[in-house]
Amino acid sequence: MKYWLLKSEPNLFSFSDLKLSNNSTDCWDGVRNYQARNYMRDDMKRGDKVLFYHSNCKEPGVEGVAEVTKEAYPDYTSFDTESRFYDPKSTKESPRWFMVDITWKEAFKKRVTLKIMKNTPELKNMKLLVKGQRLSIQPVTESEFMKIYEMGTCL
Repeated sequence: MKYWLLKSEPNLFSFSDLKLSNNSTDCWDGVRNYQARNYMRDDMKRGDKVLFYHSNCKEPGVEGVAEVTKEAYPDYTSFDTESRFYDPKSTKESPRWFMVDITWKEAFKKRVTLKIMKNTPELKNMKLLVKGQRLSIQPVTESEFMKIYEMGTCL
């Protein structure tokens, strides 16, 4: 099993939106960065754990845990000319972009904010905290995942 951090702007798609989705499951579509795509396409597997992170908001942080429930498949938004994620170079015969499905598992009792993570020595090497790291999909180590989980579920 691997561990991931997925970033979403809460005004576009929040952790609560995921919970309200059909069976608390939705696709992680619209990724248009090759490294993030490669993580989804090549490395994300069913059962992998996900930290759901709200970005570009007043207080960024991890809201809770989701799980990968469907491995990579072509991102249909890249074929849709009406979608803001449309890519004319991506075709059904030769898709350029992929997505996975994730399922809501557990909301944290307390958001683990970016500020808290920056002040937690055990997380000092976490990719999220590296200057210039902007990927919407990032691997996390098991120990990083467990530390954030502990901080979010304990009061």
